[in-house]
Amino acid sequence: MRLKPVQKIKTISSETFINSHMKPRVPIILENFIHPESPAFKKWNYEYFKEIAGDHRVNIYGSELDSLDRVASDPIAQSTFSEYLDLIQSTPTEHRLFLFNLLKIKPELKNDLIYNDVTHGKLLKWLPFMFFGGEGSVTRNHIDIDMSHVFITQFQGIKRIWLFPWEQSDCMYKLPYNFHSLAQIKNPDYRKYPALLYLNGYEAIIHPGETLYIPSGWWHYIQYDTEGYSISVRALPSSPLEKWRGFKNLVITRHFDNLMRKIFKEKWFSYKVRLARKRGARAARKQRSFQI
Repeated sequence: MRLKPVQKIKTISSETFINSHMKPRVPIILENFIHPESPAFKKWNYEYFKEIAGDHRVNIYGSELDSLDRVASDPIAQSTFSEYLDLIQSTPTEHRLFLFNLLKIKPELKNDLIYNDVTHGKLLKWLPFMFFGGEGSVTRNHIDIDMSHVFITQFQGIKRIWLFPWEQSDCMYKLPYNFHSLAQIKNPDYRKYPALLYLNGYEAIIHPGETLYIPSGWWHYIQYDTEGYSISVRALPSSPLEKWRGFKNLVITRHFDNLMRKIFKEKWFSYKVRLARKRGARAARKQRSFQI
């Protein structure tokens, strides 16, 4: 597995971003995607969040390694938002808040964000999500089901993200009809999953005020190097192929997978594991032949 750092840039025109990154699907870290003078950078902190939404009940998510056959893992507990923030401030923990939309609960917070929309109006500013995590928590390697372009802006703490293009899905041992990989890439077992040796990707380390652009269909593994939180906004897929993949995933694939899981139970999962390994082995042989 080879990783190279994601390019970081302070300013970029919409034309350059679209032609050099969005269309060819190349990740980049933007330093002014959310304007530095946005009120959010001055107002937002844990104490402020406790004041405005501390009593709100939140679902807490833990490790996803035991839920390989699910699009998303089930929550492991509930607490108040205030209790959760106290937890991540006091100790390292794998507990995360997944797709917690504080900006829906408190829609006035959207006014605290000033975007530099480099997508020429494709950005879905009305649909932001917030992600909170404790130091050491991770989000398993996955692709987003709707195939949207994603912009993740860090507000508190440091986040490390590994990125791989869609074309390397077989080397990831992608589970058929799912949107995550069978193999773990953080501590890869190359004997069991040899195709991981041939992965070529990127590593992004984002700090407060920085935004990582994740192209449509790209795999991403996320680790919280410190406790913290971020906001993600999306832009719809650009190409007809990406749009079709997103539509198929949302309307056909996930429902078919749920039906087959309900009918065949563990046999269905075992079939998908065998197929993922078969495709991975084939990808490894193909890569080895290129190097001879």
